[in-house]
Amino acid sequence: MTLLQPHFPRLIASASEMRTWSADAKREGKRIALVPTMGALHEGHLALVAEASKHADQVVASIFVNPTQFGPNEDFDAYPRTLDSDRELLARDGFCDVVFAPSVADMYPLGENLTWVTVDSMGDHLCGATRPGHFRGVTTVVSRLFAITSPDVAVFGMKDAQQFFILNRMTQEMGFGTRLVGLPTVREADGLALSSRNRYLTSAERAAAPLLNRLLNEASEMVEKVGQLDAHVLVDHVVRGLKDEPACTIDYVQLVDTETLQPLESLIRGSRVLLALAAFFGKARLIDNVIIDVA
Repeated sequence: MTLLQPHFPRLIASASEMRTWSADAKREGKRIALVPTMGALHEGHLALVAEASKHADQVVASIFVNPTQFGPNEDFDAYPRTLDSDRELLARDGFCDVVFAPSVADMYPLGENLTWVTVDSMGDHLCGATRPGHFRGVTTVVSRLFAITSPDVAVFGMKDAQQFFILNRMTQEMGFGTRLVGLPTVREADGLALSSRNRYLTSAERAAAPLLNRLLNEASEMVEKVGQLDAHVLVDHVVRGLKDEPACTIDYVQLVDTETLQPLESLIRGSRVLLALAAFFGKARLIDNVIIDVA
């Protein structure tokens, strides 16, 4: 019996080579899907790549730890860089054709960066309130990835829902011609959202962390089953539950409109809202959310 060898994706490390590859693929009439990542891949990333393969002929996974989206006291230097094992993981299912792993110099070729892409107001709340400059870094690097890879489709996970809505607005207003696809959050069996930062959790913190998803679901059911429309009641329910867990320190809990990402006082029937949170379990900052259709 002949064993199938893993399909290792081609590794491209320079922006110029990536542009050439993309241009050649386009000339051949192939559609390109991009999955932007910072590496340290897990099953959630593989689900994004599998989804991308449904929308295009060629799938590119970018791996780049972007310095401009980290604050001065955040974990840029400590963020795991595991390119070899990431490629091995991507080879497992065979959906990824290219890994684009540029250097900082490729993405920011003139040293100190002076050119930024910003989306006003949508990053003022949620993660943006405690991570100033974060979304400016995200929109800038993603716009450059789009310019280099020329994707027809880009796939993002909805665990980072604020990021998705901001990037979707940017993509439409900048006229990139790339369609964004949001994949529902991939979770462990107990509901914890998959995240590269989960590796920082102690066993006790890992046991407590599924509380995030459970409280969000309870708040969603308060809207869907009881008809609760007071945003403060919903937020307070989640906050109280988090405060009852000694291992948890709250960063934020907010309920916002999905179009503007501005906080809401009350829910309007027929609208779609985002209830999102961030919390620390030890040194791991975890985020999660639920999107609620208000009937």
